[in-house]
Amino acid sequence: MLAKYKKVGKVLSVSMVAVLSLSLLAACGKKEEATTEPKDTSAVVATYEGGTITANEFDMEQRVMKFLYPEYAQMMDMDDFKEYLVKQEVAYEYLSGKASDAAKTEGEKTATEQFDKMKASVQADQWTEMLKAQNLTDQNIKDYMTRIMTVIKDKETGVTEDAIKAEFEKNKDQFTTASVRHVLINFTDPKTQKERKKEDALKLAKEVKAKLDGGADFAEIAKKYSEDTGSAEKGGLYEDTPVASWVDAFKEAAKTLPLNKISDPVETEYGYHIMKVEKRTEADYAKLTAEQKETLKSQLAAAEIDTFMTSELDKIVKEVKLPKTDKAEEGTTEGTTEGTTGTGTGTEGEKTDAGTDTKTDQGTTETDKDTKTDESTDTSGK
Repeated sequence: MLAKYKKVGKVLSVSMVAVLSLSLLAACGKKEEATTEPKDTSAVVATYEGGTITANEFDMEQRVMKFLYPEYAQMMDMDDFKEYLVKQEVAYEYLSGKASDAAKTEGEKTATEQFDKMKASVQADQWTEMLKAQNLTDQNIKDYMTRIMTVIKDKETGVTEDAIKAEFEKNKDQFTTASVRHVLINFTDPKTQKERKKEDALKLAKEVKAKLDGGADFAEIAKKYSEDTGSAEKGGLYEDTPVASWVDAFKEAAKTLPLNKISDPVETEYGYHIMKVEKRTEADYAKLTAEQKETLKSQLAAAEIDTFMTSELDKIVKEVKLPKTDKAEEGTTEGTTEGTTGTGTGTEGEKTDAGTDTKTDQGTTETDKDTKTDESTDTSGK
């Protein structure tokens, strides 16, 4: 497995309905008329222990990928990315073939539920056009999702309660929430779009703090001075938000500031924040919902799949024979992968570590499982 696409593999294997339903909103593209799939007599492009992948099967894989994950479409012509994808297809074909009957049943059930939610999140005519654009059917999408979920459910069967508790202890921030008001003074002046010197931004932030220390209403000050477009009109408030969704410095302040105390300026990559934590709910394993425990179980399953791809997959793959692409742009993909989410100036984002998170908000956040995607709002982190 190519190390630089490790994050992509995680995104594709975990939290599918969250990632997919968001990606689909941007998936419309060139229209192509659907045609009946002919009998597959295409060349074999990958051989592995117990099976093969044909050119037609790999083409289907790529079309489904473009449908579900349009942010990776520009990478599909890159030779090393295609090699990664065909090996990933091998991995899931191989592992799903070895899954238990119970995992296959549960995988199909879960995939169907997620597919129905995903389809319901898009208007019917838009959904039809999106399928046409990639020459796909509902069943093509369901088959792909079933294969993925079968492998995840199979790996989940070996996850113990003790392992889930241990995973929780490592990821408490994922479940700790806080209600935070803040005023952001950006390192870029939003009116002129010119870069501010740090000392100038800090001076403005201290002036805001002085007003708040003097008794000014925080919500009114935030509306007037905050340059975080995602929260200013709400009086600077991010309410009951997982602290893990925020960038590190903002997160640490949200976790540690005494309640209702005006902070000194907190520096992040976006600027200086004057913060006040109004409420904080600490994570408690005993209070986790069944859904939250399932999330932890899926993270552990994803880690097992990742270990297989890293340590075992190359032993399974016997040969890969993909035709070369003239316009392959090797060496540019890693930056593309890392940079597909969040270019805003605020606090919220989406973590994409499939095991854990996904960051997509353009705000102060760092999120892979809480997924905000308001592109013009949250502005304090990535």
